[in-house]
Amino acid sequence: MTTYRPPHYGNTHKPFVDPTPMPKDIPKVDELGVSSAPLKSASFYIGSFCKPYSEDFMLCKAEDQNPEHCLKEGRRVTRCAQEAITKIKAACLDQFTSHWKCLDRNNHGFEFCRKPERDLNACLFQKLVSLHFVVKKNPQKTMPSVSPVPNHSIQKRDPGHARRTDTDSREEEPDLRAHPTIINPP
Repeated sequence: MTTYRPPHYGNTHKPFVDPTPMPKDIPKVDELGVSSAPLKSASFYIGSFCKPYSEDFMLCKAEDQNPEHCLKEGRRVTRCAQEAITKIKAACLDQFTSHWKCLDRNNHGFEFCRKPERDLNACLFQKLVSLHFVVKKNPQKTMPSVSPVPNHSIQKRDPGHARRTDTDSREEEPDLRAHPTIINPP
């Protein structure tokens, strides 16, 4: 029977930390300073608050697999998350603390912390989140219209079924009625 041993590097009992410093031309950004429970508690707010920075970071990561390529975008995401956590603590500290402590006690399960979550959401929506509804003057003019030019790559075989007429070989659609676990269409 084996026993648990915490990970360490070499003969020391300290966890491994890469001692290589960052290059001088890259500005230092402090860590968030919170554990996983406060991050999970604030995750929905951080996600909506930092959406433009997160999307920019993900697009950068998709462009190039080199981690150094997206350091600037990563710092922006970290700064935005720091700002979001600071705003949450300033506006709703008691509700935020009770929610993340509940998550910490209950194995990070949202289903066990619905009451503190409701209190936190009510406070956040009251103090931080502003909803804007835009009503357009002529919504009919903004609706997409059907193009009068027919699409010749689709040809109707029988009513209700459209198949592509491209020359490349495509696999036929499976017959869903043959599978008993799938509900048959009417």
